[in-house]
Amino acid sequence: MTTDEQRAVEQVLPHRAPFLFVSRCLLVNPGVNAVIEYDVPEDLPIFKGHFPKDPVLPGVLLVEILAQCAGLAYLSQEGMQGKVAYLAGVDQARFRRPVRPGETVRAEAEIVSLKRRIGRAVGKAYVGGEEAASATILFALPG
Repeated sequence: MTTDEQRAVEQVLPHRAPFLFVSRCLLVNPGVNAVIEYDVPEDLPIFKGHFPKDPVLPGVLLVEILAQCAGLAYLSQEGMQGKVAYLAGVDQARFRRPVRPGETVRAEAEIVSLKRRIGRAVGKAYVGGEEAASATILFALPG
């Protein structure tokens, strides 16, 4: 991600390294959907302890990638600058293939409902066109 692209993502999402899981933002339709990619580093410190003989990106991080993708779609809307959407729930999470160091995850999220301060998005993560994970992400704006 170029410095300008990183600044653009950081203007929307509150996350910062090492917990920003967006290498590239491919598409954002504010309030509708987003598509991002995350290049999984081969030297990601978590691999030292998460199955070190057979390193796999933890499923909870795949859910976080989907949540950040949904957050980009939601928080890119006009009037949302500086707001934070908190993860409020995860439904129907499924993991279909392991994600390995050095692979690129492509995440797609579509906002399917917004009621008051609660939203719901459906997300899918792919590696090389093969589905790796899917989940429904619930998020909430504080007070």
